[in-house]
Amino acid sequence: KGHSGAVCSVSFSSDGSKVATGSSDNLAKIWDVASGRELVTLKGHSNWVYSVSFSSDGSKVATGSEDNLAKIWDVASGRELVTLKGHSGWVRSVSFSSDGSKVATGSDDNLAKIWDVASGRELVTLKGHSGPVWSVSFSSDGSKVATGSSDNLAKIWDVASGRELVALEGHSRSEEHTSE
Repeated sequence: KGHSGAVCSVSFSSDGSKVATGSSDNLAKIWDVASGRELVTLKGHSNWVYSVSFSSDGSKVATGSEDNLAKIWDVASGRELVTLKGHSGWVRSVSFSSDGSKVATGSDDNLAKIWDVASGRELVTLKGHSGPVWSVSFSSDGSKVATGSSDNLAKIWDVASGRELVALEGHSRSEEHTSE
């Protein structure tokens, strides 16, 4: 317990000792897995926190929010390190590169962006989706980013150039959701 709204996203630290949560109460929280105790609350977003992601070393957490911002936080202190400004739509997804030097963001503005964690500077914008980008993920070597969008496409991008490498087609939108 601890959030006063829906929990929209969860992420384990790589060592499994902590979990980050993002909520419709505009907060993200860091929790100790063994005890279930809340360690720190990350306050700074003005709207729902849709996505949370730990850096591989567990020292930082990225958050993406309905306030069109992504933020990088220090896990130990809960201090905001940098705000990533540049999206004109809700930030639905955040993901660290394995070395922790970059963060990818996906947004309702149909764009994904790659950011430098230390400076907060935008490095590249990935343009090519015709719908909101709901998911982003780095390859293990950090050279590529995958994006998933409501346009029924997943795409693979080159991080250095921002060039689209391949579009993964084959999903189609179903108007009905059934479970059996």
